[in-house]
Amino acid sequence: VGDAVRGLDIDILFRNHCARELIAREMEELPDPALEEILDFVRFLRVKSAREVPDTAVASEPVLAKEWLRPEEDRAWQDL
Repeated sequence: VGDAVRGLDIDILFRNHCARELIAREMEELPDPALEEILDFVRFLRVKSAREVPDTAVASEPVLAKEWLRPEEDRAWQDL
C-alpha cells in the first residue's frame, strides 16, 4: 500500500471507487435535463459540506475565547 492510502480503510476506498463507476454508468443513460439536475445536486452537496463546521472547532471555541478575550491579547494585536 502506497503513501497515498496509508492509514485509510481499503474497503472504503474500494466502495468509493465502485460507487463512482456506478454513478458514471448510470449517468450515461440519462437525458440531458436529468444531468443538469444531477450537476445542481452535486454542487449543492459541495456547498453543504464546505459549510459544515468540525465538531472540534465548535467544542474548542469557549476554551480559546478565554485566551482571546484577555486585555493582554488586545494590546498585543492592537497595531495590526
